[in-house]
Amino acid sequence: MTTSAERPRVIDGDGHVMEDIAAIWKYMAQEYVGRSFSDIRGKSPFPPIDHLHSANRHFAPRGAFANVGTDGWEAFLDDVGIDSTVLYTSAGLSFGKIVSRDWAIELARAYNNWMHDTYLSKNRRFRAMGLIPLQEPKEAVVELRRIVSELGMCGAMLPSTGATNSHLGAEQFWPIYEEAERLGCAIGIHGGAHQGMLMDDMSPYAPVNALGHPIGQMVSFAGIIFNGIFDKFPGVRIGFLEAGCGWLLTCVERFARSWASHVQYDPRDRFLKLKAEETVRDYIVRHIEEGRIFVGVEGNELTLGEAVRQVGNKPFIFSSDYPHEVDAGTCKAELEELRENPALTREDKEAILLNNSVRFYKLGL
Repeated sequence: MTTSAERPRVIDGDGHVMEDIAAIWKYMAQEYVGRSFSDIRGKSPFPPIDHLHSANRHFAPRGAFANVGTDGWEAFLDDVGIDSTVLYTSAGLSFGKIVSRDWAIELARAYNNWMHDTYLSKNRRFRAMGLIPLQEPKEAVVELRRIVSELGMCGAMLPSTGATNSHLGAEQFWPIYEEAERLGCAIGIHGGAHQGMLMDDMSPYAPVNALGHPIGQMVSFAGIIFNGIFDKFPGVRIGFLEAGCGWLLTCVERFARSWASHVQYDPRDRFLKLKAEETVRDYIVRHIEEGRIFVGVEGNELTLGEAVRQVGNKPFIFSSDYPHEVDAGTCKAELEELRENPALTREDKEAILLNNSVRFYKLGL
């Protein structure tokens, strides 16, 4: 067993908050709240994440999805031995499903102000990724600039599904990547909403959860890779979170094979640009090496050693996913499994547990 003196430092690259819905309403303009606060008490300003989460009966581990707040988060970090965490939304994983553009703009501002006041201003161990209204890309650019420059956030989360029914490589989103490149901030793509993936009538829920996260990331990754986002905006850094690393190996293999056999006619230079003799696999690895592609992983993934062998250790970021189906005990066990993984070198482990999060989020330690 690894001793505490031998253990590398840890940054949690993907933690979560369970939002205080009543508190977030207080940050919204009165026109959105209604005539009185009692009109909306108990109702979420976020749309339901999908029908699959709720139209089913399944049991989660004790304490899962608990609203632990700042005190609970600090206790978790101390107990597990984690230096700091980068916090993402929970309720806002459905943000891409918001139809009203005005509502999306207002709610993003309210959520980001609440996150700053509730977590970021309380403890420097808390970092955060904000919400931006993809429904209105020009306003998304404005809000991205505000949350990074004024609120001190690391960047913004984009939902892997639901954003105006477009993949994330679509031209309408290019101004967001351009601004992220200018700001030097991170973009984190996060799944969670699993509707519209040919699983809408699937039961039980477990396979929906198992497949929904990687499917959303594979589609997002495909749109971004094949539409040349990293060529057009070479300073952008994009993380693909909460889906493990197995999907990446599938993409590396399948993308290279398919691009070689389905050569795209590209008279307007719209798509990815391979160098001479470069395959799509080589292209992906090159952008990993150059610090543009990051992937969230947990400690107990069967394919992590092989993934590091195939693409190197630079993209992978340890993610607790606390408090989603995770408590201090399970997180400690996953960290220990990662530390004891014989397929990983000490350098690999330090990269996954600390260094890659520092590079992705530009954390000053």
